[in-house]
Amino acid sequence: MLSHIVKPARSGLANFKRPLTFTKHLRAFATVDGNTPRVQPTPSRKRATPISHDRATFTIRDGPIFNGKSFGAKSNISGEAVFTTSLVGYPESLTDPSYRGQILVFTQPLIGNYGIPSADRDENGLLRYFESPNLQAAGVVVADVAEQYSHWTAVKSLGEWCAEEGVPAVSGVDTRAIVTYLREQGSSLARITIGEEYDADQDEAFVDPEQINLVRKVSTKAPFHVSSGSGDFHVAVLDCGVKENILRSLVGRGASVTAFPYDYPIHKVAHHFDGVFLSNGPGDPTHCQDTVYHLQRLMETSQVPIMGICLGHQLLALAAGARTIKLKYGNRAHNIPALDLTTGRCHITSQNHGYAVDTSTLPSDWKEYFVNLNDSSNEGIIHKSRPIFGTQFHPEARGGPLDSSYLFDTYLESVARYKKSQAMFQPNRDNRPSPLLVDLLAKERVGVVPTTGMENLLRMGAAGEEAAARAA
Repeated sequence: MLSHIVKPARSGLANFKRPLTFTKHLRAFATVDGNTPRVQPTPSRKRATPISHDRATFTIRDGPIFNGKSFGAKSNISGEAVFTTSLVGYPESLTDPSYRGQILVFTQPLIGNYGIPSADRDENGLLRYFESPNLQAAGVVVADVAEQYSHWTAVKSLGEWCAEEGVPAVSGVDTRAIVTYLREQGSSLARITIGEEYDADQDEAFVDPEQINLVRKVSTKAPFHVSSGSGDFHVAVLDCGVKENILRSLVGRGASVTAFPYDYPIHKVAHHFDGVFLSNGPGDPTHCQDTVYHLQRLMETSQVPIMGICLGHQLLALAAGARTIKLKYGNRAHNIPALDLTTGRCHITSQNHGYAVDTSTLPSDWKEYFVNLNDSSNEGIIHKSRPIFGTQFHPEARGGPLDSSYLFDTYLESVARYKKSQAMFQPNRDNRPSPLLVDLLAKERVGVVPTTGMENLLRMGAAGEEAAARAA
């Protein structure tokens, strides 16, 4: 088991040239009962700029142009313009890796009034208030920003945070008109330009993040481990851009977690774990063909319980033989009703996705689990006879309601049954992480580069992406 899991980490570390060093993550003495706090990577100040209050232009390709005022970084970027109707939770939303490459438009008129909290960590070493160490959205658009904030957890303003992270932000625009356009035309490519007049000749510079494998940008480049002191389960997580609260939801329920890169051949090591979990992530799921193949092999060769969330749910469906479709403008909110077709109960859910599973293409041994009561799109699938299911919404809900958090309990109940059944045939089987494994693996995502805007990704080109991957 150890050679299978540790080998990629050693390979990644050999080429790792970022300032963050692996030795900072190692512990002098191994233990599986506690958990050493994970060290947050120092933000790259190469991206940081002073707060810009210049003129700002938000331009939708082949659409309207909105003039406002900058309150973030002085940086010009391009990305996919999407909107969220969430009233609160902007620190969690902006650090959600699922928003990578997107310009996030908030329908809530006032954003930033409770500031940005600190990077404190909980007893498991997980970020308490953020869903990843860095701001993930390519840009931020609001009607009005609160430059003065008030909250007991706040340590800086939204504008200060955006400037530190190198992310441009625009206020003073009519977000109602923007959302009306996006609802009618669908999610569209857009640009944020700071301190410059709009030039129609620049339209060719719009970059479509859907043409880029964004999952590669946000996934760990080598395995990392988070221990749980309250149970003896061991779950393998495919990190497609996993949120901190997904890890917390597993660890808090007694499951130690070892997270792998999104394209890791998980079927080769699944027998060393009590369950496999597929995380959320950004972009088009069809970019992850290696992951789909590995999941197909996993379901062919193992009876291990599997749960997927968001992108993980879509990858599970693709591995089962179904297809995914691009939604017109997606679902991004904290108050979307989803109906459980097995119980008839409705749950208010947190969502962030632009793709959905086409249930008409599901094989006969699968069925629809949840359905969206707003647009009738799919919100979950479940295998008819095996402990495998996925949800399009986020049961961990950070931010958002916790109506569906019981699904983690459902998953871990199947993990417990699987672990018990395996013990009957292999009495000495013990999948708990070994002290040596805990010592050798990192405690944080390895080699994940912060967002730099889709404009910069375009400049990098294919050769630049390969060089960045080698450097990571």
